[in-house]
Amino acid sequence: MNGVIVLDIEKVLSQMTAQEKAALVSGTDYMYTNPIPRLGVPSLSMADGPHGLRKQKSTSSLGVNEAEPATSFPTAVATASSWNPENTRRMGEAIAEECRYYGVHTLLGPGVNIKRNPLCGRNFEYFSEDPYLAGMMGAAEVEGVQSRGVGVSVKHFALNNSENYRFMGNSVASEKAIREIYLKPFEIIVKRAKPATLMCAYNQINGTFCSENPWLLTEVLREEWGFDGVVMTDWGAVHDRVAGVKAGLDLEMPGDAPICRKWILDALRSGELPMRDLDKACRNILRWIDKYVKPADKTEPDWQAHHALAAEIAADSAVLLKNDGVLPLTGKEKLHVEGKLFSQMRYQGAGSSMINPTSVTSPKNAFDAKGIRYDYSLDDCDTILVFAGLTDEYESEGVDREDMRLPEDQLALIGRMCDTGKKVVVVLFIGSPVELPFDERVSAILYMALPGQNGGTAVAQLLTGEKNPCGKLAETWPIRYEDVPCHETYGKSINEVYREGADVGYRYYNKHRIPVRYPFGHGLSYTRFTQTEWVKDGDDYITTVENVGERFGAEVVQLYLDGALCGFEKVYLAPGESREVRLTVEPKDGREYDDTFNEPSEPEKFPVTMESRFTDLRQTFMGRRLYSIVMGVARKQLKEAERMPDGPEKDNKRKGAQFLKRILESNSLRSMTMSSGGTMPYPVAKGFEELTNRHYLRGIKWLLTKIKVPDLPKTTKR
Repeated sequence: MNGVIVLDIEKVLSQMTAQEKAALVSGTDYMYTNPIPRLGVPSLSMADGPHGLRKQKSTSSLGVNEAEPATSFPTAVATASSWNPENTRRMGEAIAEECRYYGVHTLLGPGVNIKRNPLCGRNFEYFSEDPYLAGMMGAAEVEGVQSRGVGVSVKHFALNNSENYRFMGNSVASEKAIREIYLKPFEIIVKRAKPATLMCAYNQINGTFCSENPWLLTEVLREEWGFDGVVMTDWGAVHDRVAGVKAGLDLEMPGDAPICRKWILDALRSGELPMRDLDKACRNILRWIDKYVKPADKTEPDWQAHHALAAEIAADSAVLLKNDGVLPLTGKEKLHVEGKLFSQMRYQGAGSSMINPTSVTSPKNAFDAKGIRYDYSLDDCDTILVFAGLTDEYESEGVDREDMRLPEDQLALIGRMCDTGKKVVVVLFIGSPVELPFDERVSAILYMALPGQNGGTAVAQLLTGEKNPCGKLAETWPIRYEDVPCHETYGKSINEVYREGADVGYRYYNKHRIPVRYPFGHGLSYTRFTQTEWVKDGDDYITTVENVGERFGAEVVQLYLDGALCGFEKVYLAPGESREVRLTVEPKDGREYDDTFNEPSEPEKFPVTMESRFTDLRQTFMGRRLYSIVMGVARKQLKEAERMPDGPEKDNKRKGAQFLKRILESNSLRSMTMSSGGTMPYPVAKGFEELTNRHYLRGIKWLLTKIKVPDLPKTTKR
C-alpha cells in the first residue's frame, strides 16, 4: 500500500482503552498527535503557516533558526489586496508541496479573523475587515492546500481580534455582530472548502472560553454549518478539559499536559464525562489521521518556481495608493534611495509564522540585478525613493501596536526628503495601516504590505512599469487613529467590548460619514478603466469593464448591496479590451439577530488567579521574583542573540527572543502551563498562583505535587 495506513476506524475505536483515548485527544511533542502503536494508529504531523511552512527541525527549540528552509510567500495582508482568490489557491498548492516534502500532514492556517482595529499586532496574518472578502480568499487557500493531500487548520475560531489580552480576554459582542461579521468568513470556508480542522481561539466570547463553548463548537459549527472535521485548540487554549470535550472540542494542543489526561480519566470514572462524548472526539481525530497521514514525498519542490510565484503574487497584490504621474519610472530619472528597508526589506510578520526563507530578494538586490542606477546624491538627483515601514519591534504577534504611526525617525526622514523640493516616492512595507501625515507632500505611495521573500523583485517590476499595480485595499486606512471606533478602549483590558456592533471598517466610516485617508477597495493603476452600470438578471448582476488606457492591467469589479460587499472579480485586460462580468449574489438567509449585549464588569486584579495576565504577578514581592525568573528565559535568549555575528541568523534569533518576551508577558498561568509541552507543569503554575497571593504553605504543597497518570501509549511496551 506504499506506506499508506488505512484504519478501520470503528474497529480501532472499539479496541481502544480509556487511557489510549485520553492520549489521542491530546497532542505530543508540540506539533504531533499521539500515536497508538498497539493498534497501528500513527502520529499526525502539524506545522505553522499560514503564508509558508515553519517546520521545526526538533522539538527542543522552537525558534525560527531551527526551522527547515521554506518559501516565505506574501502574508494575508498582501494577498487579500490582490482580490484574486487564484493567488491564495496557487500559494496553497505550493505550500502543500513543501509540506509533503517535509512530511507535514496539516498546515496551521489560514488565519481569517476580521481586522476590527488597525492596531492588532497580528493583522498582517489576517485578510480583511470584510467577512466576504476574507472568506473567499481563505476558502481558496484551503482548497489549494487540501487539493495536494495536506490538511489545514483554519484559525482562530472566533473573535480573536486583539493580542494584548488574547490568552484570557473576553470578547463581548451582540449575536448580530458575531454572526454577520466575525463568524461569516469561517462559515464561508466551512461550507465551500470543507477544511480538515478548525483551531479554536484562546479568548472568551461573552464570558465562555472558545475551547469549551458548546454554542460555538457544536450548535453553530457542527449542527448549523455541517462541519465534520476536527476542532483543535490554539496552543495552550485549554481551560476546562472535560467541559471542552462535552462542548465539541476534539484535540488539545500542544498536549503533554498530564493534568488534562487526569481530568478526563477522573471524569470518566465519576460519570461526569460520558464515554460517547470522548468517542466522538476520538472518531473525528481517527478520520483525520486516516485521510491525511501519508509518507513524505521525497521529490524536492521546485524552490525557484516557488520563489518566482512569491514575486508574481506580491506584484499582483501591491496597491498604488497615490501617483501624480511620477510612476512608472522611465529609466531616465536620476534616483536617490533612502531607508534601510531598501536593503533589509521587511517581508513577513513576527511571531509563530516566521519562516526560514529559501532565499530573500530585497529591492536593492532586484535593482542591482536590473542595472537600475540609484546612487545619485541628493544634489545631482531629481527623484527620491524612500523605503519605509514597520519593523518587528513595532508590529508582532503577542502584542498590539501602541499607535498608528510610522517610527519617528522614518517620519523625520520623509519630511527631510520632501523639504528638498524633489519628487519623493514612498514604498511601504507594513502589515497594517499607518497614519500618513506626509501624504500631500509626496508624489507617490506604493504599498507593498508584507510581500514575501521575493518582494524586492515585485517592487522593481512595479516601479519601472514592467508590472502594473492592480491591488486594492482590503481594509480602510483612517486619517488618524482617533477616527477608529472604540479607539479609546481597544486592547486596554480583559473585557474587549464590541460597542460598534456590526459596523466594522468601511461600514462604520460610511455610516457615520467619517472621511478616511484611503477607502476600502481603493487602488490606482498605470492604465484607465471604464465600467457600465450594473444590470440585474435574477440573482445575477452584470457589468462590462473596458481598459481604455495604454497598458495591460487589471481592474477589480466590486459589487455592494445595502452597503456591504457581496461580490467581486478581478479582470485582466489589454489596452482596448473589454469583458462582461456576471456576479451571482447568494440570497440572505433572512434571519434577524439580536443586536444587544450585556456590559461586563472588570475583574479584580488581586488576588491573582490562573487566568490573570502574567504581568499581574508583579503585585507582590514573591510574584515579582517568580515573574523575573520566567522572563529570564527571554532575556537569556536576547543576550545570546546580541553575541552572534551580524547577519540573518542574528536577526532571527533576536526576533525569536522578542516574540518570546511578548508571549510570556501576555500569557496567563493557565495558558502558560497548557502551552509549555510539560516544561511548566500544572502544579508549578498553581504554586506560582498561591505564592503570589502570599499563601506560602499551599504554594509549596502545590510545587511538591506530582500528577499521576498512565504512561503515554507511545512509551508503553507491547
